Amino acid sequence: MPIRTQRNLPAYTILEQENIFVMDEDRALHQDIRPLKIAIMNLMPLKEDTELQILRMLSNTPLQCDISFLTTESYESTHTSRSHLNNFYETWADVKEDYFDGLIVTGAPVELMEFEDVQYWDEITGVMDWAKTHVTSVLYLCWGAQAALYHDYGIKKHIVDKKIFGVYKHRVQHRKVPLVRGFDDYFYTPHSRNTTVITEEVSAIDDVVILAESEEAGLLLCMKNDGSAIYCMGHPEYDRYTLDKEYRRDMDKGLDYVDLPINYYPGNDPTQKPMLQWRGHANTLYTNWLNYYVYQNTPYEFNKIIK
Repeated sequence: MPIRTQRNLPAYTILEQENIFVMDEDRALHQDIRPLKIAIMNLMPLKEDTELQILRMLSNTPLQCDISFLTTESYESTHTSRSHLNNFYETWADVKEDYFDGLIVTGAPVELMEFEDVQYWDEITGVMDWAKTHVTSVLYLCWGAQAALYHDYGIKKHIVDKKIFGVYKHRVQHRKVPLVRGFDDYFYTPHSRNTTVITEEVSAIDDVVILAESEEAGLLLCMKNDGSAIYCMGHPEYDRYTLDKEYRRDMDKGLDYVDLPINYYPGNDPTQKPMLQWRGHANTLYTNWLNYYVYQNTPYEFNKIIK
């Protein structure tokens, strides 16, 4: 899919080197196509890494996407330069009068905090409420998914005894639901989190269907029946070395509880190249979301979105 974004975005050059079709704004203006408007609320600390990972995932259908990156106004990131944020990011206040076909809300490094204690909690819940009338479908990732389930249904997160860290096997349920169309019975997805939600509590919600879970990592994927909200507890967007970087970062900090990522290094040997086992299903997940829940459900004119 042509990804439409600013040519000077650092991820632009990397995607071109990977033979991913990236379109700048000037070329897009000469095409008589109404692209999908996709906003990405990027709450991750290393925003440039996350930009690249998600744009890779959005690049595998024929649909053209016009990307807008959003950051919080109530909290200033300390791991991304102010110039990068000024050049490539907007805030919710900048776009709240607009309509979007899709919205992605990422994870965030605040999972051990109570939701209400997060500095930007009021802003994020405002975005969640706004999305119900201004966005066709929202994909919530990791902490974003936990936060949305809590805000929408009061589902609490629970701290686990041992960090869920690695690449875990999941079983598909309700495979006739279009979001998991094309999935194998079992598939792998990366996780990196210290909290979880209870599957039975989520399954008790009438308008939410559970689509994939793991015996080891718990609930991975569920969605509202109408497709307006997708909740993914893992990180399908991670690239081959993301968990490796997290592992080495924590080791360099001298943390004494750091375990090897599960099912990640060949022979559990961190000197070996990590195994990439999830990319195919991750691409399918994003493609299905864009096709079945964004593109096919979005009116041509944004102001005709009705919930």
